[in-house]
Amino acid sequence: MPRRRIHEEHENHERWLVSYADFITLLFAFFVVMYSISSINEGKYKVLSESLTGVFSEPERAIKPIPIGDEKPRTTEPDRSMIEDNPNSTTSSDDPASDPLQQIASSMRDAFGDLITSEQLTVRGNELWVEIELNSSLLFPSGDAVPNDTAFALIEKVAKILSPYENPVHVEGFTDNLPINTSQYPSNWELSAARAASIVRMLAMDGVNPGRLAAVGYGEFQPVADNDTEEGRARNRRVVLVVSRNLDVRRSVSGVGSGKAQPDAALKRAGTQPAPPQPSAAPVTGPANISTPAP
Repeated sequence: MPRRRIHEEHENHERWLVSYADFITLLFAFFVVMYSISSINEGKYKVLSESLTGVFSEPERAIKPIPIGDEKPRTTEPDRSMIEDNPNSTTSSDDPASDPLQQIASSMRDAFGDLITSEQLTVRGNELWVEIELNSSLLFPSGDAVPNDTAFALIEKVAKILSPYENPVHVEGFTDNLPINTSQYPSNWELSAARAASIVRMLAMDGVNPGRLAAVGYGEFQPVADNDTEEGRARNRRVVLVVSRNLDVRRSVSGVGSGKAQPDAALKRAGTQPAPPQPSAAPVTGPANISTPAP
């Protein structure tokens, strides 16, 4: 029986390419690591450069440490370290007159003293937000979200007080428990939200930065008085402008409503957070573009 011929495998003369490829890969990884170690963090370099400039130009700052690391978010509150080093300085809590919320509340009381006396407008607040509560009868006809003539003059005065500040503002709309069912407002949810949106639009028309504004409707579900009486229902039909210290406070308050919100210890430590810059747009002229529904 003839034997099978065993074919000899040819020797692979290109095996060195495997070792060579591994060597190139390791060499590439080495250079990547070296480059990453040697690259300069531009942010830290900038902070270091500014700090050294300040040290050499202002000798009294030479004893302060050079900040190396991430910069703190900017706020309109002064630097706490500078306040502690200066015993003559005062914070906003020590000097209420310098607090934007205190200034807004004081200006509102001065501008609307007659309405406050007649209990048609209320100004109240705490260290985190200020509430300006307006009776809906001052702003809207019954069952409607189209502002009346008085509303335009009143909101214009409010906007002049708010426009110089950068505090976030959200407008809350509330109704009584009487049901409504029209083509435009199937329920009190839509009516309260539409009223809040109308006030937001008017504030923006009168010069308040739209980036600071928000509108929310709570319908009939957060009453402040008994809906079984006419007086109670009149009190529940209201619009509340909430001026917050920063965006986190606005989110916290609008989540539950200003009537149920409580000052939080973590939010108290936050500074005033300005609104984002307003994008350029064509100027708004004329009355609010709100269609009049069939009553």
